[in-house]
Amino acid sequence: MLRTGMTWILIGTVAASAWAEPSVTKAPNILFFSLDDMNDWVGAMGYDQAITPNMDRLAEKGVIFQNAHAPGIFCAPSRSAIFTGQQASKTGCYTTQVYFQHHPEITPLHQVFHDGGYDTYGAGKLFHHREGYIDRRGWTEFFLRTEEQKELGWAINTWLLDDPVIPQPYPNSAYNEGRTPANKFFLEWGKVLNENEEKMADTIRTEWARDQLKQQHDKPIFVAVGLYATHFPNYAPEKYFDLYDRDKIELPPYKNDDLDDLPPNVRKAKIARRKQHHERLEELDCIEDAIHGYLACISYQDAMLGRLLDAIESGPNADNTIVVLWSDQGYHHGEKGDWGKHTLWERTTNVPFIWAGPGIARGGDVGATVNLLDMFPTLTELCGLADDQERDGTSLVSILRNPATAKDRDVYVPGMKPNEYTIINQDWRYIHYADGAEELYNVKKDPNEWDNLANHPEHEALKKKLRQSAPKTFAAAGLDKGKLDLVINGDEYHWEVKASEK
Repeated sequence: MLRTGMTWILIGTVAASAWAEPSVTKAPNILFFSLDDMNDWVGAMGYDQAITPNMDRLAEKGVIFQNAHAPGIFCAPSRSAIFTGQQASKTGCYTTQVYFQHHPEITPLHQVFHDGGYDTYGAGKLFHHREGYIDRRGWTEFFLRTEEQKELGWAINTWLLDDPVIPQPYPNSAYNEGRTPANKFFLEWGKVLNENEEKMADTIRTEWARDQLKQQHDKPIFVAVGLYATHFPNYAPEKYFDLYDRDKIELPPYKNDDLDDLPPNVRKAKIARRKQHHERLEELDCIEDAIHGYLACISYQDAMLGRLLDAIESGPNADNTIVVLWSDQGYHHGEKGDWGKHTLWERTTNVPFIWAGPGIARGGDVGATVNLLDMFPTLTELCGLADDQERDGTSLVSILRNPATAKDRDVYVPGMKPNEYTIINQDWRYIHYADGAEELYNVKKDPNEWDNLANHPEHEALKKKLRQSAPKTFAAAGLDKGKLDLVINGDEYHWEVKASEK
């Protein structure tokens, strides 16, 4: 994966005199910076093909977690887990469930900040992007670009087919040329005119968040902004495409018979649903083009991060703002024959995760396994916030102060149904499917997860041990979006269970 100078056995390294006791005398401000479908293609994570100077800059100023994993395998369940601080095995939010409709008793992260005396500002894709998914409780202000978005149930609407910013002709990618693209934008990429950069939704959201960070506030602030760029369609200003030479793009490692040792039902599903995309890209000789679009979007959103970091460093909040960068899950680019997410493999679960700010070590590089659920208790501890509800993560405060203290642990990531999950540590990935099928990879020796060891008798004890880190019980899946009706009244909305489901 074009890795340079990285090793997964690293637990924690800190530059000399890199950390000190917190210097904060008042509650710190927070920039909660979310990326979408962003895998670990970051320079500071050892991927030397991506041009990410601002993510690298943030890592130099703080602590980067090399082995961080999302708490869900696509947008809705991952974000539900992050904002509730609870696993899907407790909430039943495995797919498109709306957590605050099913569990209104759970106080979400931003509400905890608001109740703790913070002004809370949100923008962009923090929750699932479809209408009705923004949890409106606890925001001082949640920014939407138009009043029409509120009247449509607070839909994010990053890209619309009639958006004049969209590259022309539409569709723009070779994959979709001459046909109606699946999901309108799937495997679609293209260059936005440079002069239209300020009209792009992610730029507008970034500028709104930048304005909040530049101001002096009477209260501490929690500013959350979610970018969409690395989610398809991969549209970015042409100058970010120009950073890369398409003909020199190196592809991820592929193995033709990679799926042969998967459980039969998994192999059948992957070949039927995903491998066809890879084969079509091969036929069209445009795998490099698809990756080019993704890399351009990485660099574009890196530039947006740079705007926010500059606003902090040049403004009144420079010495009292903690930044945390995360992604809801990763993304496959043909690895294991897959283009997308929804898998329990490393390409989906491993994500960038960087912290920086007062009281946080500088130059910390942590290889110990962590979960994004850890953000909730870490933030409440750093900010001195009261929280009387149960959360499933583990506070990382001691590691942020001294990365050398990090110890590896087994991390659980749920699949899309009860009793489906993966258990991950620095050495192993164990996958358990709801039908009892299994996969097991020695990720230290086999980082591409090519050799499924689940059927090797000598690993039975190891599998049993790893299964002990899975939940003992699993909540039944709640009613998914298809079984609910969104009721809109002006700029208010709520969900109701469909009559047929009562």
